[in-house]
Amino acid sequence: MDVAFSLPEDLGRKLQERWGDLSRRALESLIAQAYREESLTLGEVRRLLGHETRMEAEAFLKEQGALLDYTEEELEQDLEAALEASNR
Repeated sequence: MDVAFSLPEDLGRKLQERWGDLSRRALESLIAQAYREESLTLGEVRRLLGHETRMEAEAFLKEQGALLDYTEEELEQDLEAALEASNR
């Protein structure tokens, strides 16, 4: 799914000077907020951001100030993913 929004040119340039890639910044903010609200799991955060490991996703969430509540379900998902990867 693609999501788009518009900004006035001058404000877009101002924000881009400070944050760089605004599309990536918006995506990261959305993902961090969704994780905080328990709408996404750690595994889903990792998938959306293209991170290879859980530790990368955890580092991202720590940077964003998101709480890291690692549930039993997430542990099971990570174990399944690791088993699938080792069988390839």
